[in-house]
Amino acid sequence: MSFIGNLQQLGRAFMLPMIVLPGAALFLSLSQLPWDVLGLPGMSDYLRAASDTIFTYLPFIFALGVALGLTGNALAAGMAALVGMIIYTGIIRSSVPEIEPTVLIGAVIGIISGFSHERFKDLKLPEYIQFFGGPRFVPLFVSFISLLFAIGMVNIAPELQALLLELGDTVASTGGFGVFLYGFIHRILTVFGLHHLVSHVFWFQVGGYETESGHVVYGDLPRFFAGDPTAGSFMAGLYPTMMFALPAIAFAIIHEAREDLKPKIQKTFLYAALASFLTGVTEPVEFAFLFVAPYLYVVHALLSGIIMWVTYELGILHGFSFSAGAIDFVINEHLATRGWLLIPIGIVTGIVYYFLFRWAIRRFQIPTPGREEGSQLDEWAGDIPYRAPLILQAIGGKQNIVQMESCITRLRLKVSNEKALDINALRNLGAAGVIRLGGGHVQVVFGTFSELIREEMLKAIHRDQQQVLFHSPMQGRMIPLEEVPDPIFAGKLVGQGVAFIPDRGELVSPVQGKVIHIYPTMHAIGIKTPEGLEVLLHIGIDTSRLAGKQYFQAFVKEGDDVTPGMLLIRFNLQKVRKESKSLATPMVITNSDRVHSWRYAPFKAVKKGQSSVMSVVLKESNGGGETS
Repeated sequence: MSFIGNLQQLGRAFMLPMIVLPGAALFLSLSQLPWDVLGLPGMSDYLRAASDTIFTYLPFIFALGVALGLTGNALAAGMAALVGMIIYTGIIRSSVPEIEPTVLIGAVIGIISGFSHERFKDLKLPEYIQFFGGPRFVPLFVSFISLLFAIGMVNIAPELQALLLELGDTVASTGGFGVFLYGFIHRILTVFGLHHLVSHVFWFQVGGYETESGHVVYGDLPRFFAGDPTAGSFMAGLYPTMMFALPAIAFAIIHEAREDLKPKIQKTFLYAALASFLTGVTEPVEFAFLFVAPYLYVVHALLSGIIMWVTYELGILHGFSFSAGAIDFVINEHLATRGWLLIPIGIVTGIVYYFLFRWAIRRFQIPTPGREEGSQLDEWAGDIPYRAPLILQAIGGKQNIVQMESCITRLRLKVSNEKALDINALRNLGAAGVIRLGGGHVQVVFGTFSELIREEMLKAIHRDQQQVLFHSPMQGRMIPLEEVPDPIFAGKLVGQGVAFIPDRGELVSPVQGKVIHIYPTMHAIGIKTPEGLEVLLHIGIDTSRLAGKQYFQAFVKEGDDVTPGMLLIRFNLQKVRKESKSLATPMVITNSDRVHSWRYAPFKAVKKGQSSVMSVVLKESNGGGETS
C-alpha cells in the first residue's frame, strides 16, 4: 500500500505545473479580440506568442514542477530538474534536431530530481569537499544522469516518438469505448487522488500533431490548443459531468435534507455546486456521498464514462486548461468543434442525475449531509485560523507529521503513526472524508480550503506557543457555554469554556493532569494540568443535591494522575435527567485569566475522548502577550 501512497504524492506533483495552463488558454482566447479596433494592433500577436511560449516550454515547466512537488518545494531539486532539462534539450537538439523534448521527458527528469533530492539531501562528504554535499550534490548528480539519459535518448528517441504516435492511433482505434473507459477510470481514481496520473497520459502523451511552424506537440490538451482539429475527445465529455451532473447532485442533497438543517446545508452545497459549475472542482460534492454510499459513486463513475462516450459519438471536441468548468468552456469555445451541444447534453444529464440521486437517497436512506445531525462540509472559511490548531491535534500533533502537502481539495499527509489520527475529530472539524493509502500516506478532504488550512497549520507548527489541548469529556453534543440553563455558568462567572449534553452516563478526563478536588456528591470534579490550568467538570445543573451511588460513582480520587480519555465518573443518565434542571455539563477553566486565546471546534455531536474539541493558548508567565 505504500506504493499507492507514493503514487498519490506523484499525482499531486503533476498538478503543480498545470497551474500555468489557464494563463496560456486565457492569452490564446484574448488574442481573438479585435485589438486593431481598440488601437493596439500588435496585442494579438503578443498574446498568441505568450500562449505559444508556455506550451513550447511545457516540458521544462513539468520538470521543475514535478521536482518541487515531490520534495515540498526544495530549491535544490528544482534547480537540478531545470539544469537536467537544459542538458537534455541541448544534446538532443544538437544530435537529432527533428526530435522535440516532450512533457513525458520533463516529468521523468522531474521525478529523477525529486527522488535524488530525497536520497542525497543529507549526504556527508569528506570535510574538504563537504561544500558539495547535502542538497548541493543533487544538481551535480542529476546533471550527470541527464547527460547519460540524453545520450541514450539520442539512439532511441525516434523509436519513442513513433511509439507515442502509434499509441495515439491505438487509442483512437478503440473509438468511443476507449473514451468511456478513460472517463470511468478517471472518476474512480479521483477517490485516491491518482486521477492526475491517468489524465497525464491522455492529456500530454497520447497522439502527436505538427504545427505550421514544424513543432510537434503531444497529448490531447496541447494538441487542442495548437489547433489540431482531432483533439479534445478526452476532455469534452467531462463538461456535462462537472457543469451539470455534480451541481444536480448538490441540489438533490439540499432537497433531501431535514427541514431544520436545510438552511445550513443549502448554503454549503450551493457554494459546492457553484464551484463545480464554474471551475470543475468536484470533490466537495462527490465526497458528500462517497463514504456513505460507495456503490452510488460507482454508478456515478459509469455514467461519467457513458457521457464521454456519447460526446465522442456526436463528434464533440472541446478542451480546457484547468478543468471542465464554465470558465474554461467559455474561454476555449472558439477552438471547439460542436461545443454548443455540450449545453443540451449537460441539461439532460443534470435532470437525470437530480432525480436519480433524490430517489436513491430516499430509497436507501443514505445519510447524506443534512439528513444526520453531524452533517459535514460546513462553510467556515473565516474560522480556519481557529480550527487549524485543532486539526493539527486531530492528526496527532506536529510530531506525527512526516510530510504535509495540499492540492485543490485535500491535505496529503505522510504520518508516522496512522493510529494517532482521530477520524471523528477530523470529520467534526469539517473533513468530508479521510482516505488511508497505507505506508503512513493519508488524505484528508477539506474542499477548496485545504491550502489555507495547510498554511495555518504550518503557522501553528512554527509558533512556539504554550497550548493546552482538550478532548471531549463525554459522548453527546457540544454546546456554547452561553446555552447552559444556569446564569452562573452561562455568565462565565465560574470560568470560560464549553458544555456538553451527554448521550451516555460516563465522564472521562479531557486533559492530562492531577485530580485536585472531587465534590462529596461526586457530581463535579476538578483537574489541574501541568501548565497550571484548573479545569472544572460539572455534571448537570442543580445536581449538587443528588447524593448516593445511585446517581454518581467516582473511579478516581483526589491526587490521582489522569490522562485524556480516562474514566472519571460514571452516572445514571436517566435518573440525573429526571431529577435535575438540565443534563448540560460545563467544562470550564476556573483560572481563565491565564488564557490568552481560545479555539473551539464546531458545536455538534462528539464522541467520548474525541480530540480537538477545544484548545487554549496561555499567556506568558509575566502576564504579557503570546509566548514567542
